[in-house]
Order: sequence, then C-alpha cells, then structure tokens
Amino acid sequence: MLDDLPIPLDRTAPEPLSVQVADALRAAATGGVLRVGERLPASRALAQRLGVSRAVVSTAYDQLHAEGWIAGRQGSGTYLRTAPAAAPPTTDPGADADPDARLLDLGPGAPCAEAVDPAAWRRAWRAAGDHPADTRKDRAGEPAFRAAVAEHLLRHRGLAAGAASVVLATAGTSAGVGELASALLRPGDTVAIEDPGYQRAVGALRAAGIRVLPVPIDADGLRVELIPPGVRAVYCTPAHQFPLGARMQAARRVELIEFARANGVFVIEDDYDGELRYDTAPLPLLAAMAPDVVVHLGTTSKIIATTLGVGWLVARPDIADAVLAWRAETGTAPSPAGQRVLSEFARHGDLARHLRRLRRVVPPRRALVVDALARRGLPVVGDDAGSHVVVELPDAAAEQRAIAAARDRGVLLDGLARHHLAAAYRFGVAIGYTAPSTADLVAAVPIAADCLAAARHDLPR
Repeated sequence: MLDDLPIPLDRTAPEPLSVQVADALRAAATGGVLRVGERLPASRALAQRLGVSRAVVSTAYDQLHAEGWIAGRQGSGTYLRTAPAAAPPTTDPGADADPDARLLDLGPGAPCAEAVDPAAWRRAWRAAGDHPADTRKDRAGEPAFRAAVAEHLLRHRGLAAGAASVVLATAGTSAGVGELASALLRPGDTVAIEDPGYQRAVGALRAAGIRVLPVPIDADGLRVELIPPGVRAVYCTPAHQFPLGARMQAARRVELIEFARANGVFVIEDDYDGELRYDTAPLPLLAAMAPDVVVHLGTTSKIIATTLGVGWLVARPDIADAVLAWRAETGTAPSPAGQRVLSEFARHGDLARHLRRLRRVVPPRRALVVDALARRGLPVVGDDAGSHVVVELPDAAAEQRAIAAARDRGVLLDGLARHHLAAAYRFGVAIGYTAPSTADLVAAVPIAADCLAAARHDLPR
C-alpha cells in the first residue's frame, strides 16, 4: 500500500478537489509511481492525510473505478487495475549507451589494471575503510597521503618536497590545472600549451576563462622560442609529451626555465607517464631543477587506477597558499577516500612493488605493438616509455581512413588531429597498450596495424 503518493492540491484552483485527486492518481499510474496490482490508501486514511473530507476521496475513487483504472476487492481494499503501456524504448535495451563501449579500445592515457595486485588492492581498501566517518575535509589533503606522495616523488622521481615546496592533494591533473588557473590567474589571461597537447588541460583552463595559446613541438619537446609574448604560464608534459611521446631534452628544459624566470611566468609540469620509463633513467623533473617557477602535477590515474580519483600538486608555498585560499573561498577540497586508499597502498610498500611490476609487465606489451607495426613497415614515434606509441600518417584523409577501417573491425583508435589546438599539422594515431587485457591487446593490435598500413599506403581494405 502506498501511503505517500504525491497528491498536490490547489484549493484556489477552479477544479474540484475530487478532480485534482483523481488526476494525481491517474498521473501516478501513468508515470509508473503507482503500479498495477498495488493497493491504494483507504479513502478515510487518504482523506485525513490530504486534509479533505472522505467524500472528496470517495468521489475521486468512483471516477477512477468508472474509467476502469481501479477495482475493489471484497474485504481487502482498492487496487490499481490497469495502467498505460510503457513507452517503447528509444534504443535497444541491451545496447550500450555509448556505442564505442563495444569496441576494443586502443586509446592512450589509461592505466594497466592487470598489473594491480588484487590482494594489495583489497588490503588497501579495507584499511582505508577503518577510518571513522569525517565531519570535515582537510583542504590541503590527508597528512598520510601527502607524506606518501612526498616519499614517492623522492624515491621514484627525484623530487624532494621540503622548505622550497609544498605537496597538496588534488582530484587529478585536470583538476589541478583548473585550480591553478582559478587561484593564480584572471579571466582573459593567456597560457601557452603544447600543440598537439592534452585537451583536458585545455578544457580546464578555458573553463576558468583563460585564453589558451598553442605552441608547436618538435623531437625535443615544446619549442620555447615560439612561446607568444605576454603569457602568464606555460603548460607542458616534459617527461613523455602527450600525445607525440617526445622527451624534453636537458637543454630545452634549461631554456624553458630561463624563459620563465626572465618573463615572470610559472610553468605547469604535468608528469604524464613520468614513472614509466624502460630504456634509461628519466631526466630530472623541471620542479626539481627550478622549484621557484615550476608547479609539478601528478596523478594515480595513469599508474594505478582511475578509481581513486586523486593526484598531487607540488609548488612553492605562496602558490600552495593561493590554491588553499581558493578552496576555502569556494568550499572545495579533494575527497579523502582515494587519498586514504593510496596512503594504505603505499604504507606496506605495495605502491613501490606495483611500480616495479609495471616496469616488468608493460614493456612486453609495448614490444607486441611495435613488432606488429614493424612487420607492416610502420615505424613508431616517441621514446621507449609511457603507455602509448604514435604511428604517423601522411594526411588527415589517411588518418580518417585508418580510424574508420579499424572501427568497422571492432577496434577504436585515437587520431592525432583532434589533439591540436590550432590547425592540425601532425596526423596519425596514438595506440595505447596498457588499458586492454592481454587477450584484447593480442586481438586488437593486428587489426590496428593492418588498417594503419592500408591507410598509409592507400591500399584496398
């Protein structure tokens, strides 16, 4: 029996109250709130709840009974007898809302879930669940999380967060970019960003009212001499440029730092894929070289799982204070749940073990992709690092042919053209090899390689 049916009454309306009650019950049946076979409230009880006479409800029930909507059962009550047939679905109910969900996705930028030790993962979640419920969030981040990140950065990225810099928790890299833009910049300010580059960072900056200016890249990374005058900040991915995979060379890093100091701008260093190097040790972080002008951003979403939804920001104290002031003003703070899981994951050494496992598991995946492409005469672009490789194609038409052909065969590819801010000048696809299961990777890579080879040489499919 439904005693809380929504039956709004307007005593100033010209319609009698009994008509309003009948209309409300009819609408409840039509909308599925009241279902066939369900018992209606007794007329006396419903009248008392609505503050009307029993005669009003009885008249409404009589009308619905006459229309065939309801029926009484001897000694039992009044029940809904019928309701309109449900509207036909607009799509196949068994189909995915996202048509791409059925495809084998070789897009870049996703973690290797197969490398996560299930026992360690469960242990971290159980331990994080032992924390009592919170009444307030620490706007800087959980102390244990910040300590775990500081240890991780020191051991694995050579960045010592001390008196010159402060570690803050974030909700991820894009969130960190948005916070920096909101806390340090004003709408209409300009930020230079690699082109092609990370479109989510572009979106976060534009959402804060920032003008984004593209800067071309080459084999050594962002071309510092082409940074437009008057910018307030520069965003880059020096460890493994996204999406082309270049590593910013030492001389270029020094050039960028000197530019920032000379022009009074700050550099946002997104350490995309920075932990995933397989050939040589990574170059020093920009933040380690110049903590006075560099803000370092990192995330768990590339090295562990997107489930946690946490990252970190390392900056000099005044920048950290500005971000915290903005959080206080807007009432925002990163969620502690993912922070606590990461803290527990690190506390027993599972984070360090996971990174070592990644460096064992991922190189064979990369080799599988590179070998399949090489057999079809397709060289890859970028360093032996990270979670994706790039295959260049001669023009936009070839890129679209490859993507369309792969989609027809059940594989989703990510084209380079969409990662440009200005007119596209590099074409091809970025092939991610960390996210798929091993079985899916083995199945998808030959298809991708065939489609790329056909598109590059304009062969019939």
